[in-house]
Amino acid sequence: MRGAAGRGIVPLLIPALIFLVLLFLYPFAYGLFLSFTSAKGQFTFGNYLRFFSDARDFRTILVTLQISVPVTLFNVALAVPFAYYMRRGIKGERIITFFLIVPITLGTVLISEGMLTFMGPAGWFNQLLMALHIVKDPFQFTHNYLGVVISLALQGFPYAFLMLLGYVSGINPDLEKASQMLGANKWQTFWKILFPLMVPGIAIAFSLNFVMAFSVFPSAVLLGQPSGPTRVIAIAAYQWAFEKFNFNAASAISMVMAAIELIVISVVLVWRNRMYKGATMVGKG
Repeated sequence: MRGAAGRGIVPLLIPALIFLVLLFLYPFAYGLFLSFTSAKGQFTFGNYLRFFSDARDFRTILVTLQISVPVTLFNVALAVPFAYYMRRGIKGERIITFFLIVPITLGTVLISEGMLTFMGPAGWFNQLLMALHIVKDPFQFTHNYLGVVISLALQGFPYAFLMLLGYVSGINPDLEKASQMLGANKWQTFWKILFPLMVPGIAIAFSLNFVMAFSVFPSAVLLGQPSGPTRVIAIAAYQWAFEKFNFNAASAISMVMAAIELIVISVVLVWRNRMYKGATMVGKG
């Protein structure tokens, strides 16, 4: 019976497998192939050597990490207390959640355009700061590192919050009650019970936020200085592909991006396993 049921599921998986191959596996494999070939189709490491030997292109790795890592840490660190506080529901939760997820519906470009309009030198936010005598001259929120970071924070925080809220809401509340009955205060209960159980959700939220922030492109172009301090690695790949028309070099840069993301995610998952394993051992003890 089980064998027959298993064979019956296989046809249902075929469309999903085709979708996975066509939209993910094939493009990745083709990009990997291009990165190791020249324009004439010959095998070469030249695309990677060119990227790592070019100081301007190689620096984009550090620039992108300087943007993506702080933003990701901020989003996750802010999402944890929000999710913890709202895990059992609060008054006005729907309204609060609505405003928190609005940036998801707006999209990257619209958020960037809105920041240029409202947070620019002549925008209402700067006008308000000057009216309140907080600043004498308009503060530079856009066309710099700060503008890109603010944009990514607005876009990434809702994802981290929603993921963590769903995760922490599923934790059995009896665990908190048992901890408090044994004499632990709320702070001890959070760090000893809830936080270790939240670690898998935190790791997933961090990984997804990091991938989004590390692949930043529109925000870095519209709100940063794409030819200077905010020339991220995605811009370097774009320039090689659509300005220099060297898709082989652009593919190599894309593979470097994927490798860095994979390394960071692997480190986060190792941390998750150690933390979660430690929490499990403490619970058994």
